[in-house]
Amino acid sequence: MDRIRFVLLLSRLLWVHTVQAQQLTLSEAIAAARTGSVQALEARRQFVSTYWAWRAYQASRLPSLYLYGNLGNFNRSLTLLQSPDDGTMKYVASNNMQNGIGLQARQNIPFTGGTLYIYTDLNRIDQFGASRGVTWYSQPVTISYQQPLFAYNPFKWDKLIQPKEYERGRRIYVEAMEQIALDAVKAWFSVLTTRENEILAQANYENTAKMYRVAGERLKLGTVTRDEYLQLELRMLNDSLSIGENAIKVREAQMALNSLLGYGDAAKVIPVLEEDLPVLQVDYETVLEKTLENSRFGLDNEINLLNARSNVEKAKAERGITMSFHARFGLSKSGVTLPQAYRNPLDQEVFGLSFSVPIFDWGQGRGRVEKAKAAEDVVKAQVEQNENDHRRKVFSAVGQFNNQRGQCLVSRRALSIAGERYSLVMDKFRAGNASVLELNTARTENDNARKQYLSDLSLFWTSYYTLRKYTLFDFLSGEDIAIDENEMILGK
Repeated sequence: MDRIRFVLLLSRLLWVHTVQAQQLTLSEAIAAARTGSVQALEARRQFVSTYWAWRAYQASRLPSLYLYGNLGNFNRSLTLLQSPDDGTMKYVASNNMQNGIGLQARQNIPFTGGTLYIYTDLNRIDQFGASRGVTWYSQPVTISYQQPLFAYNPFKWDKLIQPKEYERGRRIYVEAMEQIALDAVKAWFSVLTTRENEILAQANYENTAKMYRVAGERLKLGTVTRDEYLQLELRMLNDSLSIGENAIKVREAQMALNSLLGYGDAAKVIPVLEEDLPVLQVDYETVLEKTLENSRFGLDNEINLLNARSNVEKAKAERGITMSFHARFGLSKSGVTLPQAYRNPLDQEVFGLSFSVPIFDWGQGRGRVEKAKAAEDVVKAQVEQNENDHRRKVFSAVGQFNNQRGQCLVSRRALSIAGERYSLVMDKFRAGNASVLELNTARTENDNARKQYLSDLSLFWTSYYTLRKYTLFDFLSGEDIAIDENEMILGK
């Protein structure tokens, strides 16, 4: 038995001295996870993606400038043409090169859904062969406008949805950070609990070994039966096995925490327990209000409803008549020299109205509208159900947190009582005034009280960070949880 104990202790000591130990409080573990974990990196990258999608939307509402053109378009071929005089068809040789360049400014009009263009361009045609020559064609300035009529306006819906999408992306990031904090709480307490179980198993082994030696002396005196003596021996054997099993669990929990914190596998974290709990009570109505105000829950519902309404309006617009108005005004001139192409330009006006009216489509348009309406009704029902489920979830979380601090105080007192009672029963057993059954019962109660206390502490902090995740609100400071977007995007 002593040999088994020696081997287990030796392996544990070797592991302790071959790795670098680091003491870490719960708050320090959470901070490390928020900066070094893979989950934190993924959350930041997702937010950066959302940010640039938002920037692209903002840019779509600003004027854009494009340089366009074609260079070196050489054409030497036969082209089939019809004579305007007698209608005969014949092939005509083409031998020319075309070059052109232009500058265009474009502005979307969100209110109407139209697009305004302003551009200037210059083209040159070099004719080769017998009709050698050069022709310049310029459009110093041209203004063009295209306006769909009775059509779906995507700019209108983007204006309603895109700002909410960006805000949702920001809240998703903050929620991801709070989820990382929750994961860190669970991983940190897992290491703490398994280490405490390992220490408890070692202490139990040593105490049982002492009581086993006492029982041997009492067996000789006839105050302990052979059955009770064997019970202690069996318990000592089980305790020796428990030491090795708990050592493995400690290592597994340590590796899981290292992975979350971004540490190497060889790192050894020693959790430092701070038993002082904040005196804090939260109100259900306040928490519910904060969840709707700060979390992504409310925005998810709003965006889903807006998308559903947008799909209905799009289906209705595509079902009926479609019309589009276009107009263009500008100046143009051609000449054999570049100055001539800009001298006394002629004005040009082009405008018109195009339309399409479905006469008979076998009900396809109506079907798309009804399908979109049905989907909208489903979304409305889902939003209502989600709100009811959310209220119940928040109510349960608030009740759990408000009760948990008191539960921790009770379990802490129970641990103190169980520990003192176990010590007293061991003293009584040495004096021959307690049975093995009483000793085992006192030890079991002490073990259970210690495990219950750590479990209640873990549940307290898990409940607290769950409320933070639901509300994106720091109840200790009384402020909303914010992020520095410039630091996120620019890394400054």
